This record gives sequence, C-alpha cells and structure tokens, in this order.
Amino acid sequence: MANSRSARKRIRSSERKRIRNRIVRSAVRTRIGRVRRSLVSGEVGGIEEELRAAVKALDKAAEKGILHRNNAARRKSRIMAMAAKLTRMGGSEEEKAVTRAAATGGAKGRTTRVTAASGHVETADAAAPATAAKAAARKPATAKPGATGKPAAVAKPGTAPKPAARRSKNDS
Repeated sequence: MANSRSARKRIRSSERKRIRNRIVRSAVRTRIGRVRRSLVSGEVGGIEEELRAAVKALDKAAEKGILHRNNAARRKSRIMAMAAKLTRMGGSEEEKAVTRAAATGGAKGRTTRVTAASGHVETADAAAPATAAKAAARKPATAKPGATGKPAAVAKPGTAPKPAARRSKNDS
C-alpha cells in the first residue's frame, strides 16, 4: 500500500492512463485487423478508407506516446507493403490466392512456402524438425526409486558419482 498522498495519487493517475492506453491499443489492433481481413478477402471497395483510418489511428497512438513512434512506423510500413502487394497483383485466381497467402504471412512460428510448379502453399511448423531432433537425441532417464519413491538424479556423463552420505558418530 502507498504511504504518501503523492504515491496514492500516482497510483490513481497511472490506472487512468493504463485504461486509456488499453482502449487506444485495442482500437489500433481492430483497425489493422479490418484492413488485413479486407485485403486478404480480396474486397476492392472500402480498402483505402480502412487503410487511412488504420494509419491515422497508428499516428495518433504514436503522438500520444501510447505506441513508440518506430513501432507505429513499422506497423504502417507492413500494412502498406501488404496493400501494395495485394492491390497490384494480376493473373488467374490461383495466382491471386497464392499471393494473398504469402502476403498474410501465416501464423506465428510457422513458415509459408509456395511451390513454383503448382502454386501450392505449404505451411509447416518451423519448430517441428528441431523439436523432433532434440527428442530423438535425448536419452531416457533411468529411474532408481529411493526411499521417497522419487527417481534418483542421473549423473552427467564424465562426472564421478557422488559419495554416499557419511554417518556421524551419533547415528546408530
């Protein structure tokens, strides 16, 4: 608990700011999400207005100090690059679908790869090969239940085993 009046006031004001910041950040995320959804779905009408609204929301958040100016600039750059890539694309519907899939970037931790011959989009978990290799390299722990029923600790290779606990003169 705060001890001074100024500390109590600081707590109240920081709570007000936290709520305001959360509202603005949520509005920015909503605007960006709307733009991304409309770009990916292929809607032509209304994209420019939504794009302007998203950029305006990012600029306001950066101006108020809710987002860092570099963070806002990075988000604007990404959304504009995505819009440019998707609005100037041409060709068949299959090529457009491939371009849309590549522009969205996929989920976090996943890689998107487009095969050139068929135009098929593959998504693979980026961590899967590394995780499988680590699991295969791991040796199963040899469990030696002790008095407590818990498995005993396994010594690292190349280290000497710990000596047994010494008994004192008072132990019988």
